[in-house]
Amino acid sequence: MKRWSGARIGVYVLLALIVIYLIAIGGMVWGMITSGELIGIIMGAALIVFPLLGIVFIWRDVRFAQQGDRVLAKMADAGELPEDTLPKRPSGLPVRQAADEEFPRWKTEVEAAPEDYRTWARLALAYRASGDTARARQAMRKAIELETDRLDE
Repeated sequence: MKRWSGARIGVYVLLALIVIYLIAIGGMVWGMITSGELIGIIMGAALIVFPLLGIVFIWRDVRFAQQGDRVLAKMADAGELPEDTLPKRPSGLPVRQAADEEFPRWKTEVEAAPEDYRTWARLALAYRASGDTARARQAMRKAIELETDRLDE
């Protein structure tokens, strides 16, 4: 049986709390919207729209994490993930300087095979180890896109 991480449990608890919030304020929102006053209508709409946008963004992030996990699990099963030999800080995070020194290897790999999802996934791991989360997410999105396209063929 697969264990759920604390982050995954936290996301689902957050989603449940948003749903409870929407149910709890439903009557108040309905009163504001039906009041006929412009400010009441705007405030009532905002009380519904913003939490719904939050749900959409959380759901997109959950889907991204699931797709990324699927790609990495597939690579792990095939023995295609790099061995984690980076020295670690007491927090368990890689020493950034060591990660930065290994980074060119993964970038060169992507340049040599830009249509291979595995090179992009390894680059995403390298970005993450270097502390560049934004680029890690971009690289993993590219890996997911290429892997999904490969499955569709």
